[in-house]
Amino acid sequence: MRQGHFRELRIWQRSMKLAENVYALTSSFLESEKFGLVQQMRRAAVSVPSNIAEGHGRGSDKSFALFLRQARGSLNELETQMELARRLHFSPDCDYSAALQEIDEIERMLTAFVANLTNRT
Repeated sequence: MRQGHFRELRIWQRSMKLAENVYALTSSFLESEKFGLVQQMRRAAVSVPSNIAEGHGRGSDKSFALFLRQARGSLNELETQMELARRLHFSPDCDYSAALQEIDEIERMLTAFVANLTNRT
């Protein structure tokens, strides 16, 4: 049985901050993208901490690992959308650098977390 609350997980905290940053970043995008790339990026960003929280509440390491993998998938989706937005020059490149670095770090954390859960006996 998992101890503590999902809010105590550093990976959840960092992914929440990333979601906040994605909202801030996309607020400067073209109005015509409000229901396109902006909405997709925000949903992918919100999906990361949401999956971490849901998986934490499932009660088994196997289920938690599955939800962490889904969070990693959403993170990859967000990275792809971020790259497209960068290529389309929707916001200055400096905004993307920090977010892409944070995505890489969170992805490494998720990978390590999944490995830890799946290696438990």
